[in-house]
Amino acid sequence: MEGDLAAIVVRSGVRVAERVAVARSLLARLRGLLGHPSLAPGEGLLLAPCNSVHTVGMRYPIDVLFLDRSGRVARAVHTLTPGHIVPYVRGATQAIELPAGTLQATGVRAGDEVWLVSVAVLR
Repeated sequence: MEGDLAAIVVRSGVRVAERVAVARSLLARLRGLLGHPSLAPGEGLLLAPCNSVHTVGMRYPIDVLFLDRSGRVARAVHTLTPGHIVPYVRGATQAIELPAGTLQATGVRAGDEVWLVSVAVLR
């Protein structure tokens, strides 16, 4: 998956994802990762706007970060398995879908601020 953004935790400087693609249209957000092979380490999909996700029809688990409009983590969902739904997350305006295990490996948690930065800036 090609992505133009990187997701970085401000508190620690850890890169949660180095290649974040953006799904902004209604159709792209509805499709999400359906039909897409599992995400590789460092990849992610930003859904904006978004305050709920599901894994119905998917074949692999994912981690999900729900961010509020200021980039703070409203909720961190670890290993959302196929066939499940995360209902409305209060305050969330966007979500980043990540490979399962990413949140545990990076230590990101609710309340952390996550910056979405252009990959070009980091080069």
